[in-house]
Amino acid sequence: MEQKRLYRTEGNDKMLCGVCGGFGEYFNVDPNLVRVGWVLLSLFTCTVGVVAYAACALILPAKSELY
Repeated sequence: MEQKRLYRTEGNDKMLCGVCGGFGEYFNVDPNLVRVGWVLLSLFTCTVGVVAYAACALILPAKSELY
């Protein structure tokens, strides 16, 4: 059984850095729902979501780097 890995996605699900697309693939959720949730998090927590997105964009490897 292959272990699930969290990564930044590439291709059709990528908009900015691919973070939300990667989370969507990891949790088997539509990436657009993840994007809406991330925007709401950013609006209601005084941009903590923006900082978290930037950190994930820097830390998470791209899908092509893993496979």
